[in-house]
Amino acid sequence: MFNEYLQYGGMPQTFLLDKTQKINYIYDLFNSIFYKDIVKRYQIRDIDILERLTTFLFDNIGKIFSASSIAEYYKKEMNIKISNKTITNYLKYLENACFIKKVKREDLEGKGILKFNEKYYVTDHGFCEAKAKGNIDNIGRVIENIVYFEFLRRGWKITIGKTKDYEVDFVCRKHNQTIYVQVSYLLESEKTIEREFRPFSKIKDHYPKYIITMDQFDRSRDGVKHINLLNFLTEELN
Repeated sequence: MFNEYLQYGGMPQTFLLDKTQKINYIYDLFNSIFYKDIVKRYQIRDIDILERLTTFLFDNIGKIFSASSIAEYYKKEMNIKISNKTITNYLKYLENACFIKKVKREDLEGKGILKFNEKYYVTDHGFCEAKAKGNIDNIGRVIENIVYFEFLRRGWKITIGKTKDYEVDFVCRKHNQTIYVQVSYLLESEKTIEREFRPFSKIKDHYPKYIITMDQFDRSRDGVKHINLLNFLTEELN
């Protein structure tokens, strides 16, 4: 069941269907929301541009973007000219329709919220499989997406942390609690371990730090607690 969830997302109806039916159901659901809640509501004329943007976001979960960087991508890769304002509006429409969720970045050295280059997560990663068909090949990003929404479901306020040249996937706050979280598929080599643990060493405070992966072996070290994804989803942090 969990493997199906990783690939096809968590829409309840999908668990009663076979693989082909799952994709068809999710694709039909996407189209219903896309055309009724966005195209029709906001009277979008260039539907192809909006759909390309949506697929682009679904295929690039959790990557850093700005309206200008997306516009540059369209111009360079597809020879399509589109204004920053149009992209900003389209991103807002997609968020209003509950397709995506924007997460701001925060400078952990006391400079507050950064006003550019946010990240976007997809409210159900089944949409990514239906539109971009890459969840298994993009498993690390899918896991990051799952962890983000689980923290959100538990009532945490979340930003992306930036410290010098490194990034912490999530800074989570609730009431007077703060925790730092890194997410990875597997800690399969010493190089990967070093990459994932290094950002924590740049943080000067002593709030709890976690790394969440699919590994079965506990690689906790240097005060950072390593948690298996399934255990994270079924238990409270401690």
